[in-house]
Amino acid sequence: MHLSRTITGLTGGGSDGWDLFLKARRMRTEGVAVIELTIGEHDIPTAPAILDAMHRAAVGGHTGYASVPGTPALRQTVARRVAERTGVPTTAANVIITPGGQAGLFAAHAATCDAGDRALYIDPYYATYPGTIRAVGAVPVAVPTRSRDAFQPDPAQIAARAGGARSLLINSPNNPTGVVYSRKVLEGIAGACIDHDLWLISDEVYDTQVWEGAHVSPRALDGMAERTLVVGSMSKSHAMTGSRCGWIVGPEAAIAHLIGLATHTTYGVPGYIQDAAVFALNQGAELEHDIAAPFRRRRQIALGVLQGQNVVRAIPAGGAMYVMLDIRATGLSGEDFADRLLDSHHIAVMPGESFGQAAAGHVRVAMTVDDAALKTALTRLVAFAQEIAP
Repeated sequence: MHLSRTITGLTGGGSDGWDLFLKARRMRTEGVAVIELTIGEHDIPTAPAILDAMHRAAVGGHTGYASVPGTPALRQTVARRVAERTGVPTTAANVIITPGGQAGLFAAHAATCDAGDRALYIDPYYATYPGTIRAVGAVPVAVPTRSRDAFQPDPAQIAARAGGARSLLINSPNNPTGVVYSRKVLEGIAGACIDHDLWLISDEVYDTQVWEGAHVSPRALDGMAERTLVVGSMSKSHAMTGSRCGWIVGPEAAIAHLIGLATHTTYGVPGYIQDAAVFALNQGAELEHDIAAPFRRRRQIALGVLQGQNVVRAIPAGGAMYVMLDIRATGLSGEDFADRLLDSHHIAVMPGESFGQAAAGHVRVAMTVDDAALKTALTRLVAFAQEIAP
């Protein structure tokens, strides 16, 4: 018996870059004290008040089938939040609730791409992006960026690859680089999408984690509301990664068809989780600020450790819970550096190559351990880099 080419080809024949992460987890299982700076998982649990709201909703009976597009309360709450933050008129009809941002990314590509269509994405990229595109039968096409340009996309590179493409996927603030795309760059991206009739899929799950500059949603740019699908999530903004509650915001016609897709796939998100999301969003910016604050603080700790040496260079990180480090001065690839760092110092970071070829010779550090552990790990990382540099 044969499995489908779609399912067997999701990762393009590789591991999607998870080998080092899995190795670190095996070492921890064996009793090795590894400092994990690998995945974007908060080091705090979901706030007790949010869990209390979830519990009340579940005990109150909201455990049956929920409305497939999302509960009216959550769709309206998301719409109001988006309208207030972007200035773009948004109603519940522009919103569908999804089982997390990842399901939103899949649905957005299903809505915009037919089998065999080219779908563009920016390199470096979050590890699931190419596989998500392959899952809908489309052909992933990377648009490279450069370390010396702080990994800001070049609209000319997008235009050069736009022939036959139907969509472009971007992510700002960016995982893995921490870069926040500038308004000028986003206006150039918008121009390329209009000129080449591309859908823009904008992954904005880190929109509450901005340390420098400002987050600009491209849906707010001229001519873009009718061709942009914005993916959002409760995971990063409210430390609700395991609750799997996200959304897509877009044109009403696209959302109507996405409701049909949800009816035939996920059949919605549990009602008690949606009720908790409403409660969390209604706590306003103060709660979001509190959840983001550790990463703002740790970014400064990281920059402090990296001062006064020239072997490890930090990419200017304006947002998100990561710093990307250029370690090419060591003469090692990101994969070799990360592997040797794990073996010799029991510190786990993700190789840049896990996120595409544009980040080769870099490593990504997730600032998801307490301040002291992060400072210790980065101090050892820098000392290791200095020790092995030619």
